[in-house]
Order: sequence, then structure tokens, then C-alpha cells
Amino acid sequence: MEKIPVVQDYAPPFARDGKFHVRLTKGRFQNLRRLTSWPLLALFFGLVWVQVGGQPWLMFSFGEHKLILFGTALSWYDLPLLTGILIASASLLFCLAVAWGRVWCGFACPQSIWTWLFIRIEDMTEGRANVRVRLEGNWMSTERLLRRVTKHLLWILLAILTALTFTGYFIPIRELISEALQFELSPAVAGWLAIMAGLTYVNAGLVREKICLHACPYSRFQGVMFDSDTRTVSYDAGRGEPRAHKRDAGTDSGDCVDCRICVQVCPTGIDIRDGLQAACIDCGACIDACDSVMVKLNRPTGLIRFASEAQLEQRPSPLMRPRLAGYGAVLTIACSAVLYGFTSTTDLLVAIRRDRDALFTRLGEHHICNNYGIKVESFDPAESLVRVSVNGDATFELYGPAEIDLLENNAAWLPYRVCSQDIRSAMSTLTFHFQGHQVRTSQETTFLAKSI
Repeated sequence: MEKIPVVQDYAPPFARDGKFHVRLTKGRFQNLRRLTSWPLLALFFGLVWVQVGGQPWLMFSFGEHKLILFGTALSWYDLPLLTGILIASASLLFCLAVAWGRVWCGFACPQSIWTWLFIRIEDMTEGRANVRVRLEGNWMSTERLLRRVTKHLLWILLAILTALTFTGYFIPIRELISEALQFELSPAVAGWLAIMAGLTYVNAGLVREKICLHACPYSRFQGVMFDSDTRTVSYDAGRGEPRAHKRDAGTDSGDCVDCRICVQVCPTGIDIRDGLQAACIDCGACIDACDSVMVKLNRPTGLIRFASEAQLEQRPSPLMRPRLAGYGAVLTIACSAVLYGFTSTTDLLVAIRRDRDALFTRLGEHHICNNYGIKVESFDPAESLVRVSVNGDATFELYGPAEIDLLENNAAWLPYRVCSQDIRSAMSTLTFHFQGHQVRTSQETTFLAKSI
């Protein structure tokens, strides 16, 4: 394939002083985009409030040193599961890219979803794109000023809600909202919320398409993943050229009437008729707009459509091919590994350390004791009490809490002493047993009877 062009050397319609206004359109791809984006928005704003057994369903708790994914508490030792999830997600993204181009960007990427939300707010408050560009640069009337202030206030409100919700996946959302309403947020949390809200406001409201073109790494390496069989939003030049307005159309004119509506509805401001470009996010807005024009002109739809280079050249273009199958295999393996990993997560983490001040203590001629520090950390909210016992090569007696209350002493170091009179060697094996409600674990250490 030819190199995907990056630089656009024209000004989009509905543009003034470097700013262009996106015209909203309707159609099957815009309906599909909404069917994809609205559930994702509902999950983002809703999951943060979901609790299972009094615990968040999804939470990255740095304070408690655990992650809660889909109701399952994970320790930091289970972080490789996140790696597996990231590999699976990347493989899915690559599968979509090889098959249908940047559909993730156009239909599910947060940058695109929030940009469309901000555009709709702009359309609702300041009017349609042609109205906005006509008034751009004119004297600001009182009504226009109120409309613009309303737009920015709604943008700021949405940005704040986004920042609060995102932070709610790291700090319990109910606690966060309560502290915010009472102005009791710590400076660090308040600063983070301000930064997140500001970035959301700038990215979706002011920068928009420049993120997709200049900041998103995916737009840079997409050309490596595409091939001649990748279905992307494409203009059928063989059918559309030469372009001619309806009143000037001749017998040799193509179906494109050069109405430029495909450019007016593009959220990145490109002209799809110039071919595949790095800024194209395959949202399908130009397809719906062009189809609506074709219907009005009683011409076949599909002048702009999802098509591969091979299809446009009337060559065979199989969807399934070795590269796509390879990414699919990696996706399957990664998903299988993640599912298996969730069956063997760490529910109870135990750490034992020997007292560094004295290797052992002699109480009488045959009575010897060793001191230990024990930390028990539970990642299962159902585990609230753990019983501790010992056994080993000799007869040992345990001095210390026989039961650890995890509600009060979770991840806390507790002192223990183990003594024995039946010592036959300088070093003996000592095993600590920990029994919870549903989990059990053991850990071996050494019992010293003399200096080594």
C-alpha cells in the first residue's frame, strides 16, 4: 500500500481562523456508534457505584494494596493478570485494525466518545455547524454570549463528572463525593481532580481532532498493520470521478456531485476522497452523509463505504488471512491464560521474619525459644479471622495470638514466640499453618537452637 499521508493542505469547510465546526449527521453507522458508545458510557459512569458484598466491583486500591476486578480481590502478586488483560486487549485491537482499520477509534475510543459528546453540547447550545461558522468572528450579542457561556459551563460540568468518576475507581466513590461536597478533599486529590477535569475539557472541547492526528500513537503505526485487504472507510474513485455538480453533470460524470458534505461531517476535518489518511478514524460519518445524498439523487449508495483496496480494484479480498489468524491466536491464548489466572489468585498472603536482635533465647538448660514477626494479608473480604498453629521436627509451643482479626490487623506485623524443649539439632524445620474461613496456607521457616 502507498504511504498513508499525514499532512492536510486544505482548510475544512465550516472553518474559520483554524477552527472548524463538525456537522452532525444521521445514518446506520452513527446509530451503530451510539449503540457502542452509550453502553460504554453507562458502564464507565455506573460500574464505579456497583458493590458486591459491601465491596466495590471494580477498584484499584493503592491504600489497601489490592485490586478488585469484577468482584475478585487480587494482590500485587497477581499483577501479571493485568499484563495478560493488556495483551488480550492489544491483540483484540490489532485484530480489529487488520480487519476493519481504526474502527476502535471511531466507535469506542474514549477520546472520540467524549469529543462527540462535547460536539453535541456545542450543537445544542450554539446551533448547527453552518450557523456557528457564519457567526464566528462577528460581534458577540448578549444571546450568543449566554449560549457560549452555557456551552462552556456544560463542558466543565461533564469534565468534572468524568474526573470524579475516573478517580472513583481508585478511591471509593461515595467517600470521594462526600469529601468533595464537604470541601474536605486532600490537596493531592483535589489537584488530581483539577488536572483530570482540565485535560478532559481541553482534549474533548478544544483540541479534539489534533489528539487523533498528532498525539495518538495508533495513528502513526496503523499503516504497518493495514494491507490491501483491510476494510477501511474508502471513496470509490472509479465510480465517483470525475466529479461534477448536478447542474453541470455530463454523460461522463461520476456519481460524486462535489457537495463536500463528507468533509463537513468528518470529526477530524479530512476529505476522504483524497484517499486513506492518518487522521481518518473510520467513524463512518462520511458514509452516512454520502448515502443520504445518493438516496436524494436516486443513485446507488456506497460511493463511500467500508472497502479494501483490493475490493475497490475489483480483486478478490478475503477477510480471514494469516496475519488476522495470528492475532486471533494470540488473543485466544491471552484470554485463556487470564481466565486460568483468575482461578489461582492469591487470597491469603503470609510473611514471616525472624527477630534480628537474637537468633534464639535460652530459658533454662533445655528450654529454647525463637522470636518471629508474622504478617497476614487477606484479599478476600469474606476472610475476617485466621487461626495460627505450628508443628515441625520437634514439639513446639506457640506464644502469641492464636487467632488474627483481619479487620483490625490486616497486613500488620504481630510478634510471636515459639519454644521447645525437644531439640536434637542446631537447626529444625518449623511450619506455621494459617486457617481461614475458606482458605488455608502454610509456610516453613527454621528454628535455631544454637549459633551457627
